[in-house]
Amino acid sequence: MATSDAHRLSLPILLHVTTLLLSLLLTCSQALSPPRFTKVPVDQIGVSGGVVSFVCQATGDPKPKVNWNKKGKKVNSQRIETIEFDEGAGAVLRIQPLRAPRDENTYECVAENSEGEITVSAKLSIIRDDLLPPGFPNIDMGPQLKVVERTRTATMLCAASGNPDPEILWYKDFLPIDPNVSNGRIKQLRSGALQIENSEETDQGKYECVASNVEGVRYSSPANLYVRELREVRRVPPRFSIPPTNQEIMPGGSVNITCVAVGSPMPYVKWMLNSEDLTPEDEMPVGRNVLELSSVRESANYTCVAMSSLGMIEAVAQITVKSLPKPPGTPVVTETTATSVTITWDSGNPDPVTYYIIQYRAKSPDSKYETVDDITTTRYSIGGLYPNTEYEIRVSAVNTIGQGPPSEPVETRTGEQAPASPPRNIRAQILPQNTMMVQWEEPEEPNGQIKGYRVYYTMDNSQPMSLWQIHNVQDSIITTIQSLVPEETYTIKVLAFTSVGDGPFSEPIHVKVLQGVPGQPSKFQVGAVSDTSIELTWEPAYEKEGIVRYELRYAEGKFSTLTKKDFPPRRSYVVEGLRPNTEYRFSLAAISNKGIGAFTNEISERTLQANVPKNFTVKWVTKTTVVLAWKFSESRSPYKCTVEYNRQKMDVDARQLKMFITGLRPNTTYEFRVTCQESMDGGPRHRVVARTAPHILVKKPKLDIYAEPENILTMSFPPVSSKDVKNFYVVVVPLKTTTGIVKNLKNPDEMDIEELLGEVVLKRRSRRQLAQLDQRNPYITACFKQLPTSFTVGSDHYLSSCENKPLEPGQEYVFFLLAELNATMGKMFATSPHTDTVMTPEMVVDPLPVETGDGLIWVVGPVLAVVFIIGIVISILLLKNKPDSRKRKESEPRTKCLLNNADITPHHPTDPVEMRRINFQTPGMMNHPPIPISELAEHTELLKANDNLKLSQEYESIDPGQQFTWEHSNLE
Repeated sequence: MATSDAHRLSLPILLHVTTLLLSLLLTCSQALSPPRFTKVPVDQIGVSGGVVSFVCQATGDPKPKVNWNKKGKKVNSQRIETIEFDEGAGAVLRIQPLRAPRDENTYECVAENSEGEITVSAKLSIIRDDLLPPGFPNIDMGPQLKVVERTRTATMLCAASGNPDPEILWYKDFLPIDPNVSNGRIKQLRSGALQIENSEETDQGKYECVASNVEGVRYSSPANLYVRELREVRRVPPRFSIPPTNQEIMPGGSVNITCVAVGSPMPYVKWMLNSEDLTPEDEMPVGRNVLELSSVRESANYTCVAMSSLGMIEAVAQITVKSLPKPPGTPVVTETTATSVTITWDSGNPDPVTYYIIQYRAKSPDSKYETVDDITTTRYSIGGLYPNTEYEIRVSAVNTIGQGPPSEPVETRTGEQAPASPPRNIRAQILPQNTMMVQWEEPEEPNGQIKGYRVYYTMDNSQPMSLWQIHNVQDSIITTIQSLVPEETYTIKVLAFTSVGDGPFSEPIHVKVLQGVPGQPSKFQVGAVSDTSIELTWEPAYEKEGIVRYELRYAEGKFSTLTKKDFPPRRSYVVEGLRPNTEYRFSLAAISNKGIGAFTNEISERTLQANVPKNFTVKWVTKTTVVLAWKFSESRSPYKCTVEYNRQKMDVDARQLKMFITGLRPNTTYEFRVTCQESMDGGPRHRVVARTAPHILVKKPKLDIYAEPENILTMSFPPVSSKDVKNFYVVVVPLKTTTGIVKNLKNPDEMDIEELLGEVVLKRRSRRQLAQLDQRNPYITACFKQLPTSFTVGSDHYLSSCENKPLEPGQEYVFFLLAELNATMGKMFATSPHTDTVMTPEMVVDPLPVETGDGLIWVVGPVLAVVFIIGIVISILLLKNKPDSRKRKESEPRTKCLLNNADITPHHPTDPVEMRRINFQTPGMMNHPPIPISELAEHTELLKANDNLKLSQEYESIDPGQQFTWEHSNLE
């Protein structure tokens, strides 16, 4: 019984002890702990205007609170945001947009609870966008807006590049995504994309892709992911959203036909031609199929088929191959005149024709077809034809594809007309028995079959033509006229006629009925004209006429006195000593031993105005510049000329003698019309045609510069075809002037090439001439017939015919290549672009060796003479300043020396103070002039009078208020 009671008493005690032990264990297991970081922020490098995020998370008991500080203070800015997570135990510091240098700093993450506080810091650096290093991360493809049904898989794409390859992280709603805590539902693929399986509503948000490497961090643009409720799948049969369209193509052309079908489920789409499948069954695309056709020659119908489990639909596209029109029928000539032909033709085409083209040409080996287009009818009259000319005519049709082949040609001849020009080269010769032989050549424009000629002649050419005698000629170009009156002069005109009528008269000729007298000179005309001379040219009527001399008659205007000139037989003569800007009339006759022949018809010509520009020529051309030159005598006053080309006008003073016309196109022909002051009112203009140079030198020479000690500059040239090149030149262009200022660089095409070539120093010239070359101006340093692959400036080259002078130290240079081309008129040059600028180092250049001979004497002799004279002057100065013992004794204070005039030596003041007093006297000194030494004793006695009054006045002061002491003297 007692044992049982004891057992009962011990049981409560045991329970209480057990409760205490469990309470102790529970208290120990729930011991408090200070904060500890589980995620620490890292230093980051961002781009100005971009985004960075610092992530910080801590653990502890109680759960710590995480805050972000900057310089010990809580961050506070509209651009800086703190996003908390894990109930405040984690925080993301996001800065957007970044501003440098304002945001560049060290940021502290502070975690604290009741048990303690810890801090970790991270540094932010910001780089400007234009200073980013080459390997800085770049987002090549960022995420896009996406809508996904719940439980479906969503994939957010991201691709980035950099060096080294950047690491890709994802943020959702500005918080980092940790795929490891999603039990495999959220994965980051190797490509960087974020894949979310079995999507939930909590996955909806704003996603960002972040790429980072050692160079920095880059954020993509944010993209929203929307998760919507799962809907019941609709079943829709296929339909065409973009059906195929009919198309027309050229023969042999290519075309792409697009067919798009939609439905639920999405249908497969294939192409068929008749019953043939054009899309393999195992390659049928879903929804869209593009049929690519090439080299199509025949028209066909192509069928697009869309099929799904709910049905199949078809759509047909008709591909029509267009063809050029067929040739029309052979034209039929319905009417002809002397200058026109009317034709009709059959279309020959079942399809519509847009218009017709007529081609016609005269039947001659070198004639070309002329074209008349935009003809919309099948009948047309071709005008503007030459009379009595055989033509070949054909027609072709044009449709929307192009011009078809021409029809068979038809040949026809236009009708005749009276001759449009007179017979040519009329000549007359006197035969025995008062008979005259007249001969001529056919007209240039007969306008038909010449039926004959009529020769009109008379002794009185003032009579009307109806009173002249007529001699008809058929089938001949020579005739004789008999029974003429001896020693009379006859005037003769000839015309040709066809079946339609007479042509115009020829110019009259004159003949004297005297056997042995020469005929009238033929082809009498004006040659070269200047302001004081006119050249005349002619041919004798017949080669063997026994001409002993000619007589020329000329006069000013119509009423002045005739002047006669005789000269030996020749075919031209220059009349000199004429007045400028004056009209003269000339007539010429040949003289034999039998007498003088008939004079020619008078011709007139005006001399040029004195002192006017003339001989306008093309001096030289480049690919963009033409240089015109002319002759003009010296004039003190301006003389304006205007140059017109391409609807542009430029004025120039004729005293400049040349003009640069720039900004032209390469390898293009230009016509320049020059009008000067004497022709401003509608007078004659000067016409000059020039063609610019082709674009031969396209690439610039390349420079290779080697370092010390040689400082060699070598250039290499691109390959150039030299078949059209006469000479190559290497041109050096210094950029600094004598004042050290960098000059404006001129386009090589616009440089004065004539001046450049005029200063070329050939190798055979002396070194003194080379030294005289001004190296501040552009100059030529090498000349080649064949261009080498490379060339060294300042070093002799065996192919170069020019002296190659070294470059100046400390000077900036550019170079270019100049090519002189073969040209039929004027000179033509091609230039390369300038090289890159290069500066020669500051170095001592060995001077050119001095020539021996007489030149050495003229240099050394004057130098030695100057040195000798300087030595003599120095010796005299040294002797002059040498101390003298006798002078030292005499300088001791003795009254005798002031009175003994004979012992005083001449003294020239050298003391600076004394020299200043002599040269710059004060007003007081001017009132006390110097006293000759011979009068000094008498002057002293005079000063002592009146109780030394004047003496005190004399020596008390030089200027009022200034004591005459040695101290004041030194101060002066």
